[in-house]
Amino acid sequence: MSRIVAIIGRPNVGKSTLFNRLVESREAIVDEVSGVTRDRNYGICNWNGIDFSVIDTGGYVMNSDDIFEEEINKQVLLAIEESDLILFMVDVTTGIHELDNSVAGLLRKSGKKVILVVNKVDNAERLFDASEFYALGLGDFFNVSSINGSGTGDLLDAVVKNLPGPAPDILPELPRIAIVGRPNVGKSSLVNSLLGEERNIVTPLPGTTRDSIFTRYNKYHHDFFLVDTAGLRKKSKVREDIEFYSVMRAVRTIENSDICLLLIDGTRGIESQDLNIMSLILKNNKGLIILVNKWDLVEKDTNTSKLLEKEIKSKTAPFIDYDILFISAINKQRIHKVLDVIETVNTNRNRKVPTSELNEVMLEIIRNTPPPALKGKYVKIKYITQLPGRTPSFALFCNLPQYIKEPYRRFIENRIRENFDFTGIPVRVFFRKK
Repeated sequence: MSRIVAIIGRPNVGKSTLFNRLVESREAIVDEVSGVTRDRNYGICNWNGIDFSVIDTGGYVMNSDDIFEEEINKQVLLAIEESDLILFMVDVTTGIHELDNSVAGLLRKSGKKVILVVNKVDNAERLFDASEFYALGLGDFFNVSSINGSGTGDLLDAVVKNLPGPAPDILPELPRIAIVGRPNVGKSSLVNSLLGEERNIVTPLPGTTRDSIFTRYNKYHHDFFLVDTAGLRKKSKVREDIEFYSVMRAVRTIENSDICLLLIDGTRGIESQDLNIMSLILKNNKGLIILVNKWDLVEKDTNTSKLLEKEIKSKTAPFIDYDILFISAINKQRIHKVLDVIETVNTNRNRKVPTSELNEVMLEIIRNTPPPALKGKYVKIKYITQLPGRTPSFALFCNLPQYIKEPYRRFIENRIRENFDFTGIPVRVFFRKK
């Protein structure tokens, strides 16, 4: 399970450059997507086989030097609370700034592990200048140049060494269902409607990370864990910057889940923030069900739901193989249908297609629609198999995998979906050298 590393610091010290370098350190697993807010980024870094999440928290000062108490203090406190490890970045070319001192004071009091990163150290003279940052009182630091990568290997070694070890998995092997969405779309109402009054049917258990709670739902022949961080967890003392708070929460909630219920406000339709959360779900290879909530408040005719469903899928293309349910969490409208679809998506998530059946179906399709020739060379696909793992993944063995382009990969994925039900589940397709 991935841990969160937050990069903080004042503007123009090189946070985003370092972020880009960290999440691109192994391109095969880069998950950089726009976060739930416009100016934060979320990605996954892999260093020596260890995965961890990285959040670039953006700049703090907006138009005034007197903004610290309102904006900087608030967002730094949130980063401190939500992250497992903090990279505090400063700029050797400007020396210690007043804002650096203010942030350092908060970090010293936090009790969290902090790694001080002195950026733009790209020559011997600047190496000498960096010694000034001992005055921040945060101990030893790492000299890096995020633009050319020098020093980042040693920094990553230290990051991995100081990440908390994953807690033992104490939960039974049940599906983990997360309820996610923008603020005020009805997540807590849906939790309450699912759990209902009969509290004896739920068993609260401490989660495998410090701020997730898994609540067991065992009723009507359904048995799964609801993963909730914002609704079931006691609110922080920190005054919440809702957008920043929700992206940090969404990262943990999604990573701790198997299937995500993405709530959309039916009175507002699908918005950019909804699409960003969906992107986060798919990049983490989680199951997806979209729930359009507050449907009881929408003025509608016989085509309203069909038109909205068409609009949603047009905005999420090319991935459109998922269920959309129109619900009212308050009135418990179609709540039982939600439970049935969860069961179906979980079955699809665990589907293993026999190799013989896979080849019998797919090789016939490939013979009828082979990959386009490139430079007079023809790609011949010989064999296909499903790879082991939690996400349905398929390897197609061929003579020239480097000639396969994205449209054909998508064609193969769509044919797999048509013939073997993977509705609601991301499917990965790889072409490998035979």
